[in-house]
Amino acid sequence: MLDGCGRTIDYLRLSVTDLCNYRCRYCMPPEGVAKRDHGDILSLEELADIARAAVRLGVKKIRLTGGEPLVRRGIVELCRQLRTIPGLQELCLTTNGALLPQLAAPLREAGLDRLNISLDTLRPDRFAEMTRLGHLSDALAGIEAAEAAGFHNLKLDTVLIGGFNDDEIGDFINLTREHPWEVRFIELMPMGPCAEWDKACFLSGDTVLQKVPALQQIESCGVARRYRLPGAMGTVGLISPVHHDFCAQCRRIRVTADGKLKGCLHSREESNLRGLHGKDLEEAIRQGILQKPERHHLTERRSDTPRNMNQIGG
Repeated sequence: MLDGCGRTIDYLRLSVTDLCNYRCRYCMPPEGVAKRDHGDILSLEELADIARAAVRLGVKKIRLTGGEPLVRRGIVELCRQLRTIPGLQELCLTTNGALLPQLAAPLREAGLDRLNISLDTLRPDRFAEMTRLGHLSDALAGIEAAEAAGFHNLKLDTVLIGGFNDDEIGDFINLTREHPWEVRFIELMPMGPCAEWDKACFLSGDTVLQKVPALQQIESCGVARRYRLPGAMGTVGLISPVHHDFCAQCRRIRVTADGKLKGCLHSREESNLRGLHGKDLEEAIRQGILQKPERHHLTERRSDTPRNMNQIGG
């Protein structure tokens, strides 16, 4: 599928829930979100149906997101169903890692190809402060469980926040010396609870290069500019949606847990997919792709979306 700007769309981020076992300050309100009625979110069958329709239209990669996708009952069975879709080349999942000690091995057995694990700090006190409910030890145990289950070349996603974790940039990069991981620094975006934060919180990804000039650039991968320390086993990625936007190369669409297709994370426009099947579902996805916005406007104003990140599956 090509969108209205001629971009090939082959990547679907599929949110399976807006619930989470954390309350990260940039993502969710302190009280969390109200649990929806069962009928208000997509069933496993609807999620699989949307995935199959998207793959028929040319999607080759699906990433399961949340909220926290591992709190969704039936997540392992969903992975098993999606893995059987003809033409799907890559099935991934982004998680905070806390439930991986129980679920990493079943997920791998079900056919999940790759994991991204969110990790914004390596300091227990800061971790508790940021997540409100989490413990760093749980996330680290999740990383260990993922590797033991056979998930190699993990990606650790770190939201770069001025005044919170910018003094840990070197510590994160040092993880790549002895681990084949990609530590990815993601620019904080002005949306949801953090939209009104002080401007000093919103750092450019280039801050990482200024702090660690020994990094050497290597080939890019997707939206990430990539670097490596000399002799390191792993790599460093910079994802800069604000200061180096990649809208012209964006190849993704998103479907929210309540069945809305979003062509852009930051757009207000959504297309309903619930209740549609077969050709009608394909046509709705096709039209949503054709209406994908050319770009966001984060350098000019806060995100246009009225949803928080947990409600989209960023």
